[in-house]
Amino acid sequence: ASLLALTISASPVAAHPPIAAEQAAASFEQDRADILAMAGNFKVRFDMQEATRWDSAYTPLEAKISGGNEVVRVIEDTGRKIVLQHLLVVSHEGKDMVVKHWRQDWEYEPARVLVYADRNTWKWEVVPEKMRTGRWSQTVWQVDDSPRYGGWGQFEMQGGVRRWRSNWTWRPLARRDAVRNPVYDRYYAINRHQPTPEGWIHWQDNTKMGPKEGKLAPIVQEYVLNTYTRFDGYNIKAAEDYWTATRDFWAVVRAEWARVAKEKGGIGITEEAAKGTVISAQLMQLANDIREGKTDTSKASAEARKLIEAHTRKL
Repeated sequence: ASLLALTISASPVAAHPPIAAEQAAASFEQDRADILAMAGNFKVRFDMQEATRWDSAYTPLEAKISGGNEVVRVIEDTGRKIVLQHLLVVSHEGKDMVVKHWRQDWEYEPARVLVYADRNTWKWEVVPEKMRTGRWSQTVWQVDDSPRYGGWGQFEMQGGVRRWRSNWTWRPLARRDAVRNPVYDRYYAINRHQPTPEGWIHWQDNTKMGPKEGKLAPIVQEYVLNTYTRFDGYNIKAAEDYWTATRDFWAVVRAEWARVAKEKGGIGITEEAAKGTVISAQLMQLANDIREGKTDTSKASAEARKLIEAHTRKL
């Protein structure tokens, strides 16, 4: 049996009362504005801290602060769906390199969301009908556009601060933790996205969970604050050039993952937390080969389709 099936979740309805249609209509444009405001050029600060242990045998990690420069672009906006692509710009040995980073898809009043279900498995989760009005889902995708996690929630104003708050969401182990072979193997988390005068913040409350005596148990609580501050003092053109060269290829890749999710009942693909999916490196290399003129978009796209079809399974 799946470990997740052994974990009892609290009902989302009690914590998130239904939103009245009038209230939803009144805040729709402000919701959109807050999502679109996450696009831009930023300096990013990642602040992570394992603060509270739930397992007395576990020793929490030292707090870690890192950062970088990130370009975030709106690559789709249909009104009720907004897609934001993150592009990391890093300097290495005097050269500026671009790493296609994570992607976030926002959808208004979704009927279902693709969520992390268990190791190597993402399944469709129905949003309760009475909880759809006025709410947005956020689905986060990895560097190769394979899924990472999804959740749904609402924008709210508390104490003069406006934020989007998710339901409880499951997430697979992140690379930053996987390289240490920790006793936990996934996170149970609430996400908050909040606009600020200088940009925005992504605030995560992560319960790190691991198998213990045949069921999942909490190991340690982690608090993550990712701060995006508007900043133009780096090679933004490098990111723009990369995306111009590869965006048609990545559009095909996104469409292929979407097809698989629809036709196979979700996405089942093997991944190593420290490296990503088994085809991640190949998909990233295809994009780099396009960028360097070693192949063209048509050939690379055909290869990407074959890779995704061959390595995903029906759920």
